[in-house]
Amino acid sequence: MRREGSALHGVGVVFLKEVSDHLTGVRMRVLEWLVVLIALAALYGAIQQIRDVTAEDPFLFLKLFTTAREGLPFTLVSVLTIFVPVVAIILGFDSVNGEHNRRTMSRILAQPIYRDALLFGKFLAGLFTLSITMVTLWLLVIGFGLFFLGVAPNSEEIARAFIFLLVVIVYAGVWLALAMLFSIIFRSVVTAVLAAFGLWFFLMIIWPTLAPAIVVGLLPTNDEETLILAAQYLSRVSPSTLFGEVVLAILNPTTRSLGPIYFSQLQGAVLGAPMPLGESLIIAWPEIVGLIASNIILFVTGYVIFQRQEVRA
Repeated sequence: MRREGSALHGVGVVFLKEVSDHLTGVRMRVLEWLVVLIALAALYGAIQQIRDVTAEDPFLFLKLFTTAREGLPFTLVSVLTIFVPVVAIILGFDSVNGEHNRRTMSRILAQPIYRDALLFGKFLAGLFTLSITMVTLWLLVIGFGLFFLGVAPNSEEIARAFIFLLVVIVYAGVWLALAMLFSIIFRSVVTAVLAAFGLWFFLMIIWPTLAPAIVVGLLPTNDEETLILAAQYLSRVSPSTLFGEVVLAILNPTTRSLGPIYFSQLQGAVLGAPMPLGESLIIAWPEIVGLIASNIILFVTGYVIFQRQEVRA
């Protein structure tokens, strides 16, 4: 049967309905407050540490994201690395199979709404909700920094912080797409959430440790530099590793390379001198592309599987 009209007809309706459900749901409000409270705790520790140690740093505001007070185990970046995937997975793990279990999928698709529009609308709504949370948190960080430090950020600090915000949203999109993929594959909500959180735990905790062991076992060489470089490339399978490397390049302007530093990179360079924003972006660009590609691959995989699934009343 040939389609009539655009395959994306109805995206707006699905988007608005899903956003309304996300923003008014108790689950989302609890998660938002949890993330904000933990992040503010990390921010408070960072402000105290900056006042005591790094008051003369030319990139003072960027330290708000990467500095932790002595005795506190986390920075704002480390909080986001852990909790952004958690929030994204909780928003997406029942996005499709929930419709099947409530027996509403056939009713939705009986309307002039194609599967394309349904899937796009759900993904965009989840990403929009995550974006609202991250933008609010970003503004809180800037506002608290202005209030407690009493120093206005310069234009480059604002630009780097804004790029960091965009990267956080892309990073959240990876985990949202992954959660939706499992929601499409598994009809059971419990199975989908366990699979999503299991893979998240594996990629964040186990894979960075396992990658060097795999490299040592597979590569027939004893050259330490080659093994380290290969392990670094293999560990980038994890979105958390890619995110951490992008953060290092964007929020730490003195970073000259995300891998081994060669002599040619140090010629004419002043050690400890900050890199221009454009060069920091060039350093982080492969990792940023990797995060964007992960979004596309996961979403397209879920899209293809969803198009081939049978929908029963």
